[in-house]
Amino acid sequence: DNSFEQFIINYCNEKLQQIFIELTLKEEQEEYVREGIEWTHIDYFNNAIICDLIENNTNGILAMLDEECLRPGTVTDETFLEKLNQVCATHQHFESRMSKSSRFLNDTSLPHSCFRIQHYAGKVLYQVEGFVDKNNDLLYRDLSQAMWKAGHTLIKSLFPEGNPAKINLKRPPTAGSQFKASVATLMKNLQTKNPNYIRCIKPNDKKAAHIFSEALVCHQIRYLGLLENVRVRRAGYAFRQAYEPCLERYKMLCKQTWPHWKGPARAGVEVLFNELEIPVEEYSFGRSKIFIRNPRTLFKLEDLRKQRLEDLATLIQKIYRGWKCRTHFLLMRKSQIVIAAWYRRYAQQKRYQQIKSSTLVIQSYIRGWKARKILRELKHRKRCEEAATTIAAYWHGTQ
Repeated sequence: DNSFEQFIINYCNEKLQQIFIELTLKEEQEEYVREGIEWTHIDYFNNAIICDLIENNTNGILAMLDEECLRPGTVTDETFLEKLNQVCATHQHFESRMSKSSRFLNDTSLPHSCFRIQHYAGKVLYQVEGFVDKNNDLLYRDLSQAMWKAGHTLIKSLFPEGNPAKINLKRPPTAGSQFKASVATLMKNLQTKNPNYIRCIKPNDKKAAHIFSEALVCHQIRYLGLLENVRVRRAGYAFRQAYEPCLERYKMLCKQTWPHWKGPARAGVEVLFNELEIPVEEYSFGRSKIFIRNPRTLFKLEDLRKQRLEDLATLIQKIYRGWKCRTHFLLMRKSQIVIAAWYRRYAQQKRYQQIKSSTLVIQSYIRGWKARKILRELKHRKRCEEAATTIAAYWHGTQ
C-alpha cells in the first residue's frame, strides 16, 4: 500500500523528470529556435501538469493537505480525501471513486479510501490513511531549542529553528512543505549545472538474470521520454558551442586563425571549417553558437587538435632546445672570453715579471761593469800619478 512516504518520493521523481524534460527536450528545441537553426518541432509529454497537481500553492495536493492540517476542528484522512474530490475532480491525472462518474463506482482497483495519480511512469494508487498524521509530524519547539543548545556543532546546525533569537510564533512547517522546499532548492541547484543523465532500465519484474521482458522495457522507454529524446538527438545536433571558445580551442588547425585571429569569432570559425573542408551539412551557424550534427565531426576535430598539439609540442621542444644550446654557447663564449682575458693578463704579468727580473740582472751587470771600469780607470790614474811622482823624484835627484 502506497502511503504518504511513497507519495513524497514519487513527487521528487516527477520533479527530476521535469528537469530532465526541460534540459534535454524543451530547452534543446527552444535553443534551436533562439539560434535561428532550421528545426521541425518534436512533440513530447511534459509532466509539468502532474507537478502542478501536487505542488500548486492554491489547489495542489500538498497545499490542501497543509490546509487540512491547519484547519481547526476535526480533521481526518477522509475529510482530506473529500477536499481532494472537490478540488481535483476534473483533473485528468487524478482519480478517485467520488471524483469519477458512476461507471467507475464499482471499480475494485480503486477503493473508497484511496486516490490514484497518473504519474509519468504510470498510474499509482495511494492509501489516504495516515496522510494527515504523517504530514503533521512536527517537532515540539522546546525540543528543537534543546537540540540547538547542544554542544555538538552538527546537531546544532540541524535545528536552526531552535535559536532563541529567531523564535517564530507561527506554526512550524509541515513535513510536506519542508520536503517541497527541499525539492525546490534541489531543482534550483540543478538548473545552474550541466547534469548528465543515466537511465536504468529494468529488464524484468522478477529481479532475475537472463530474463528480458519486452513489454516492460518498452513501457519504461516510453514513460521516461527516451523515444522523444532519441528523436531530438537524431534530428538535432550532437554538439554546440559559443564561437569564442570554439575558435580558441581549434584555431591552431588553420594558419589563418593561428596564433591570433583579428575579426569576429564567427568569421574565424567559418574560415577554420572551410580550411578543414568539413561538409556544410555537418554543421550550422547559429546567432551565437556553432552547431555540429555528427559526433564523428567533433571526434575528427579533436583528433586533428591532438595531432596539432603534438606538432606544437615538438616545435616548442625544438625551440627550447635551440634556446638552450644558444644560451649554453653564449655562456661558453663569454666564459672563453673571460678565461682568455684572464690568461692574457696572467701571461702579460708573467712576461712582465720575467722582463723585470731580466732587467734587474742586466742592470746589475751594467752597474758592475761600470763600477769595474771606473775602478780600472782609478787604478790606472793612481799608477800614473805614482809613476809621475817617482819620475819627478828621480828627475829632481839628478839635478
